[in-house]
Amino acid sequence: MCGIAGFCNRMDKWEECIRKMNAAMQHRGPDAEGIWREENGTIVLGHRRLSVVDLSDAGRQPMVSESGRFVISFNGEIYNYKSIIKKMEKEGISLRFQGTSDTEVLLKAFEEWGIEKTLSESKGMFAIALYDRKNKRIYLARDRVGEKPLYYGFIGDSFTFASDLKSIAVLPDCKKEINCEILNTYFCYGYIPAPYSIYKGIYKLEPGHILKIEQPFDKWEIYPYWSMKNIAKYGEEHIYRGSIEDASDELERLLRNSINEQMSADVPVGAFLSGGIDSSTIVAILQMITSGKARTYTIGMNEKDYDEAKTAKEIASILGTEHTELYISEKEAQAVIPKLPDIFAEPFADSSQIPTYLVSKLAHNDVKVVLSGDGGDELFAGYNTYTWVKKTWDSKQRIPYWLQNTRGKIYRSPLMIGNKDRNWLKGKLLSAKSPEELYVNNMEEKENRKISKFSKEINHIGRSYMAGYLREDESNIMLMDLLMYHPDDILTKVDRSAMANSLETRIPLLDKDIIEFAWSLPIQYKKDEMVTKKVLRNVLYKYVPQSLVDKPKQGFSVPLRKWFKDGELRDWGEELLDPKKLSESEFLNKDVVRRIWTNYLDKDSWYEYIWYILIFQQWLSANKSM
Repeated sequence: MCGIAGFCNRMDKWEECIRKMNAAMQHRGPDAEGIWREENGTIVLGHRRLSVVDLSDAGRQPMVSESGRFVISFNGEIYNYKSIIKKMEKEGISLRFQGTSDTEVLLKAFEEWGIEKTLSESKGMFAIALYDRKNKRIYLARDRVGEKPLYYGFIGDSFTFASDLKSIAVLPDCKKEINCEILNTYFCYGYIPAPYSIYKGIYKLEPGHILKIEQPFDKWEIYPYWSMKNIAKYGEEHIYRGSIEDASDELERLLRNSINEQMSADVPVGAFLSGGIDSSTIVAILQMITSGKARTYTIGMNEKDYDEAKTAKEIASILGTEHTELYISEKEAQAVIPKLPDIFAEPFADSSQIPTYLVSKLAHNDVKVVLSGDGGDELFAGYNTYTWVKKTWDSKQRIPYWLQNTRGKIYRSPLMIGNKDRNWLKGKLLSAKSPEELYVNNMEEKENRKISKFSKEINHIGRSYMAGYLREDESNIMLMDLLMYHPDDILTKVDRSAMANSLETRIPLLDKDIIEFAWSLPIQYKKDEMVTKKVLRNVLYKYVPQSLVDKPKQGFSVPLRKWFKDGELRDWGEELLDPKKLSESEFLNKDVVRRIWTNYLDKDSWYEYIWYILIFQQWLSANKSM
């Protein structure tokens, strides 16, 4: 795991600028720094290194190809790089490597195969900057699902990119002008989806995409090399015909292959273990293929509804791992909050960021790499929301359409008596024309749209897939989540929390072969009205007693509701939402924000939106001082 950076056409103080960019992401690569500059000065690449594979100087970056034509700055891991070597050898390509790093193999593949074929052959997580010196062309590429971040934009006349938004923001001519058009999206979801960032003119490259820019480096072209949407459609059209038992066996085989590949490292590897189905399955197979005891890590809290540490400890004992757990106090968890603006670089308000940061900090004491169980909910229908949407839509369909439409309009009428915001939401749900629209409307409440003083539009990448793209309603919603929520919330949380502790995370469930297999499964192999993640549960049943597997889903979060009500966070909230401060705000509607805060204190509702607002205010305050 590393950090990459670079720019074009910045002749003045170029070295000072690239060193500032590298320094801003030192946490992503504390082991070494690298800088490369084209002879005429037009291109500069930077790199921070976290040494995981090939710890020698032969793995240092930026790296120049054997012919001298290509230069790469690479963040991530190519898990199947040894298979790529074999394929090139089979094609009769002469190979001569200086070391054993995946970066050197990737660079040779780019030279021989070109960027599209190389990326299609590669399995891994990555953000890549590749400079073609012959054609004066830069390529940026991001992995298929968005595990690794990559920001880009023009700073003045200079095309600029980096793994971390802070690395761009530190440049002296970066205006850091807030993108007001995206604020309502943030206040609905608690994160800013790609391709947007909090700053105008700075973007996130979307997963599975390539950006190409050529001399004079004044205009870019972006295109996909892989599409989750296409994979989902192909899977539906080539449905798996075996039994659910056969599917479970095949999933176990694919997981074993994925974990075997992802264990490749020249440093110790561990795993997060929350006690849930996904991480427990990963750890079970990891322990099976490990010669000694796998190292596992769990964070616990002294709050019954938010603590899975006891279950994790039981599972670790059954599997025989070397288990480390740490129970944290409310004070220790809250101490992370002031660090969040620096860790995430833009407003990001998934409260499970706190335990994720703390478990990463715990694991970093022993290992440089951990396996994580993310992806199971989105690929195997693990969220209860999917069942709720299906049931709600089926119930709604029993109401005649003309009555749905009429009642929807009545509920949304300003003359409607009662809880106006709840009535407005009922109206939106009744007026939904598809299960996908029902799903989105449930999240985009009326009050969220009023928090910001600016555009009330919501920029949701999933909206274009709401018209029944796939046959199964739940599959469409899973696709929407995998296109936005998963990369921009879940994977962002995991990457930033771990990298803040210089820890590399790897996610076996997001292996390309597993994603393709998951989309080929019938929905009834994933869920029914009572059980979620059926095929994944079947794998875990082979290793862990069913009574431990089939516990109610808890999630990985913190008791925000209680902290805001009774703890020290109430004072913190009152300070950030002080009426005088809000009156002076360029961005927030004071009356709406105060109403949400008061409504929470009186009725215990909207606490998630309070967190979104407070994180924004805290981020704003921290960045005013930069």
